[in-house]
Amino acid sequence: MKQVGEHVYTPSELNREVKLHLETGFPRVLLEAEISNLARPASGHLYFSLKDNKAQIRCAMFRSAANRTRVAVENGMQVLARGRISLYEPRGDYQFIVDGLEDAGEGLLQRQFEELKKRLEAEGLFDPAAKQPIHTYPSRIGIITSASGAAVRDLLHVLERRWPVAAVRIYPVPVQGVEAPAKIHSAILAANRQAWADTLIVSRGGGSLEDLAAFNDETVARGIFASAIPVISAVGHETDFSIADFVADLRAPTPSAAAEMATPDATVLKAGFTKLQRQITARMEARLQQESQKLDHIVHRLHQRHPASELARQAEHLRSQQGILKRGAERYLADQSRQIETLASRLIAFRPDHVVSAFSKRLDAIRKSLQQVSLSSLNQRQEQLAGLARTLQAVSPLETIGRGYSIITRGDSGEVVYATDQVKPGDRVLARVSDGQLDCTVDKIT
Repeated sequence: MKQVGEHVYTPSELNREVKLHLETGFPRVLLEAEISNLARPASGHLYFSLKDNKAQIRCAMFRSAANRTRVAVENGMQVLARGRISLYEPRGDYQFIVDGLEDAGEGLLQRQFEELKKRLEAEGLFDPAAKQPIHTYPSRIGIITSASGAAVRDLLHVLERRWPVAAVRIYPVPVQGVEAPAKIHSAILAANRQAWADTLIVSRGGGSLEDLAAFNDETVARGIFASAIPVISAVGHETDFSIADFVADLRAPTPSAAAEMATPDATVLKAGFTKLQRQITARMEARLQQESQKLDHIVHRLHQRHPASELARQAEHLRSQQGILKRGAERYLADQSRQIETLASRLIAFRPDHVVSAFSKRLDAIRKSLQQVSLSSLNQRQEQLAGLARTLQAVSPLETIGRGYSIITRGDSGEVVYATDQVKPGDRVLARVSDGQLDCTVDKIT
């Protein structure tokens, strides 16, 4: 309850007094820290946080001071900030009003990032040869991300739109904070142990370098590298790069892009299938039309060769041939009649007794001439035969055999043996002598 004489503050009064105490109780401060959460509104003021690895303080740098500074203010910079402690009365926010900035070198988190990146790269964790191909048509997709963040909503929306046939399993993890690296690593191990998914997506939305620190953790990087399941990393915005991006089998600039890179577009595939279906249908219709034309042609030919039609054609052909035969027979009979008349006239002109008498005389003359020629030819041939007999007797091998010689032939082929190389010991040979033939075997050749 209110005590007598006790002052009752309103929030605005209390904030005003606290602000006065802060501004008068602290001299101007020189602060070394890292810039993060930088915002540049249209007013020209700069709003950011100055932090170390344990704490952070909100800062405001008004346009006049921002215009004077020569430092290109960026997230991750390690700076020396001069200013004063104050309080933003409407919200009661404790803040540091920055009057001047000096570059104090690369930010601690950025240095840690670069050191880890160099070390893991030297170990081969970024080697393209070690990266696994992503399944073209995944059937089960595991997502390691915050269950309540915008990233998971974007992923599920794109997956449902592009590839609704794939089953999706979410491994919920914190994506920032002290516990995040261990939880993310455990989720990767669990997914590999279950061996359910054929594609893993490790994802979170954008943020400062500190917000992305869980994905710049060495434990997470080694878990991704050791994963037997292909991993797609989708951490932050397109301009953000994390250690997880370098180690993963595929880096996506955003969570939505990761869903697109992990799946084919069912709409495009469906359109392709529809096009193929139309092509197949058109080819089938063309083939059916072609076969239908062939069938019509065959039916037409069948009608032309129908037995009734064929019989009619054959009957017509028979009648035509009958007419031709009749006309040919008539012409033949007329020709024969004319020949008979001619022969009759010639027979009358040549009397048989005269013809017989003439042929008898000719026959006698020919008989006499033939006898003379036959005798002359016979004598000539007898003389030739006697001469040939004498010549044959002179060269006949029988004469040679009669003088004690013989003719040797091979027993298998009948070939005359002229030299020793035509036979070998054991061969069968035949020896012709004057009064017969000897069957011999070769025992030795000298």
